[in-house]
Amino acid sequence: MRDTLNNIGLPLLAIAAALALFGVFVSLSGVNPVDVWLLLFKGAFGDWFSWQNTLQRAAPLMLTALCVAVPARAGLVVIGGEGALVLGGLACAVAAQSLPLPEGPVGIAVICAAGALAGALWVALAGWLRQYRGINETISSLLLAYIAIGLFKHLVEGPLRDPLSLNKPATHSLPEGLLIGGMGGSDVHWGLALGVLACIGLALWMRWTASGFSVRVVGGNPRAAQLVGLPASRLILTACALGGAAAGLAGAVEVAAVHTNANVSLIAFYGYAGILVSFIARHHPLAIIPVAILFGGFGAAGSMLQRRLGLPDASVLVLQGIAFVLILASEALRGVDWKTRLTLFFRAAGPDPLPAGDQRS
Repeated sequence: MRDTLNNIGLPLLAIAAALALFGVFVSLSGVNPVDVWLLLFKGAFGDWFSWQNTLQRAAPLMLTALCVAVPARAGLVVIGGEGALVLGGLACAVAAQSLPLPEGPVGIAVICAAGALAGALWVALAGWLRQYRGINETISSLLLAYIAIGLFKHLVEGPLRDPLSLNKPATHSLPEGLLIGGMGGSDVHWGLALGVLACIGLALWMRWTASGFSVRVVGGNPRAAQLVGLPASRLILTACALGGAAAGLAGAVEVAAVHTNANVSLIAFYGYAGILVSFIARHHPLAIIPVAILFGGFGAAGSMLQRRLGLPDASVLVLQGIAFVLILASEALRGVDWKTRLTLFFRAAGPDPLPAGDQRS
């Protein structure tokens, strides 16, 4: 019970503290913090248009958060989801241009699979370097993300560039029949459904399958995993590949549902925001869904803060940064016996009892 309260209460406390500190930050610019908080809510959840914008941004956040969460359950800290995302988007665009694909669901499935495969191979490379070369996966995945972004820009602005894209280099646009449309006539594309299904599917995999349980054992107690003979390297590579596939799928969805081609707008830092989402969700796939919606709402509200209050659109990134620092700091409070601490505090703050000889009847 106490662990459940910690898992829910500490992230909520960290987010509330982040909003409070963000209010102090914007007040230095002469802006009323209450107005900022109200606009954050209205811009994210105030009406149906705001909800659509929020859910559009939540879809890639769910998938990039899984790129952190799944390897984390195997004991790894992988933060290279941005690289897997851009390569997934590029693979999607290349597959649509190079392969004779049928239009409709089959063709869309193929280009999404191409994006997922590219992301899986890229993040699995970080796991391989860790297991077989002893290179820290946090550093290698981050550096691989920078390499992926550089490779993406080189190909989009060079060999794969559409000659008709003059001011903004991009690949050839996807055919109309390979674009992912909206759900029920709304602006919320089917990528949101893919994100939710991926979270649910990976949660069930880790909870109810032998391989998922083995991954959790490797991450929770490597010594026990070694003693029972679990193939730790293969399980770690599997976890990295699944996480990378989710981020690669996010890139494919962004290309097929939002941008219609691969261009620099794909580098929107969803991979880095997914790190924050995963940590707040305690790397639990099901908890990622509501957290991604919340932070998708914060991102959607950024433009409203700029229009109404004159704050920079990037000010929301400050809020995300504060939240990330506080989430990491809150880990120090995990496992604290608050009942005992409060009892000792009030006992120390109370009046000292009188000696027996000084007590009066």
